[in-house]
Amino acid sequence: MDDEEADLREQIFHNNVREQIIFLLLFILLYLLSFMLIEKFRRRDSEDYFTADEDEVKVYRISLWLCTFALAVSLGSALLLPLSIISNEVLILYTDTYYVKWLNSSLIQGLWNHVFLFSNLSLFVFLPFAYLFSESSGFPGCRGLRGRVYETFIVLGLLGVVMLGLAYVISAWLEGDRSSIDALLSLWTYLPFLYSCVSFVGVLMLLVCTPLGFVRLFGVISGVLVKPQFLRDLNEEYYVYSFEEKTIRRRIDTSVATGAGYISPEPMYVDHGDISAPINANLSRAKDVTDQHCKATPLLRLRNGALQAGLNERLERIVAMRKEVEKQRKTSSLQRNVVYPLAMLLLLALTAITVLMVLQNALELLIGIKALPLSTRQFTLGIASLSKLGWAGATLEAFLILYLHAASLTGLAGPMAALRLSPRARRTPLRKIIGACAVLVVYSTAQPLLVKILGITNFDLLGEFGRIKWLGNFKLVMLYNALFAGTVTLCLVRKFTASVRRELYNRFKWFADIFTLPEESAVIKSSLSARSSVERTMVNKDEITQNVEHLKTE
Repeated sequence: MDDEEADLREQIFHNNVREQIIFLLLFILLYLLSFMLIEKFRRRDSEDYFTADEDEVKVYRISLWLCTFALAVSLGSALLLPLSIISNEVLILYTDTYYVKWLNSSLIQGLWNHVFLFSNLSLFVFLPFAYLFSESSGFPGCRGLRGRVYETFIVLGLLGVVMLGLAYVISAWLEGDRSSIDALLSLWTYLPFLYSCVSFVGVLMLLVCTPLGFVRLFGVISGVLVKPQFLRDLNEEYYVYSFEEKTIRRRIDTSVATGAGYISPEPMYVDHGDISAPINANLSRAKDVTDQHCKATPLLRLRNGALQAGLNERLERIVAMRKEVEKQRKTSSLQRNVVYPLAMLLLLALTAITVLMVLQNALELLIGIKALPLSTRQFTLGIASLSKLGWAGATLEAFLILYLHAASLTGLAGPMAALRLSPRARRTPLRKIIGACAVLVVYSTAQPLLVKILGITNFDLLGEFGRIKWLGNFKLVMLYNALFAGTVTLCLVRKFTASVRRELYNRFKWFADIFTLPEESAVIKSSLSARSSVERTMVNKDEITQNVEHLKTE
């Protein structure tokens, strides 16, 4: 009996060690991926990285490490549901296989708990500390790294007191029976409440961003893939870029040969028709660059060295565009005429399936067939499939979740650009990196809740994710499903009927002009007749005057 208990304790110990090793390996993998992403976007100049000051270097590195940690946690949170669904189906398909014995309910449950804990730490501790630490300067008489650490901890503590007080006020407003001193002193209970508030804000944000992302994905795919010949004339674009390239090279050669620092004669136009403007807005690499060039001084009006620099910069962009179009011209007709329509049909089918699943979920909730997304039961992995279609349905659910991620991130690019948090390759300062990581953490915490509210999958939210109280509000869940389905449908209808509506408007305007034309012609005729009568009267008056003068002379 003692040997069996010892073997059981030993097995539990080994299982725990194996799970911790798996967690560590997954975290290292996500951290390396996050580090590569941040290294691609962070700015490398004297404004963000003071090599002469060791304290600034340490502060910058620590803040960057905390941002990398938060981004790794957000990636792990975004992959929770797809990995859990795939793990469940793998255990069902390969029940007796030795190589998947490590994949069990305890591992998935621990993964959800770790992600929940690290998301709280990243959102409420690490990212605020990184921002305050990078903006701190130390106290008078205590400068240096130690003074900055003291200042950061004091400000962070004050911010924590404000946040806990705000959480207590909101909690007392929502639940009157908990507005006591004992509830105020139990600080640990407010972390899930704060997390639920943040996730609620994130879900509302996704209600706006995801439908817009569905529509913008069509534009993104259209920009990446080569359209068929009847939708886009690549030969014409190639000739336009080639002619402009030759024109700019001729201007540069003339400027170098003659030493002239200006264009003679100076162009008569101000902005319209200037070669500093982009030829095709769809091929512009960066929108902000386009806006900057459009608002700047016209290129042909520059003088001296600025003219040659502007011409060389314009030449580089034109050559890059010409090479891109030339590369697209070399694509096969099969890729043009088959891949692009299939990609558009695939996006449309995935969006339609998502909307139909949301409507089905709302109907089942209304009838009472399906329970609310609030989960309180014990979870066991590998018992039954999550879909009626088996592994194929579960794979479709995981693919739809990834498609929702792509749509949400695409739609999130607009608000991030409005907040000036959009990352740019090798040009993003540390403040924007911290802000972008905070937005991504909020998004990643809300994405599993969004998927469960919409009924995309039957997989229960584990850990503290399934205990968020507002998930048990029937009216809120039903209203969210209805708004999501209606918004997505409206955005798609507006996207695909834009050209039809524009053509109908032009036709109605044309018919209106036709119907109003006789009235206008009548007015014109009457005015012309009145003018002719006045002219005749003036002519007759002149003739009478001349005859009178002639008689007087006689």
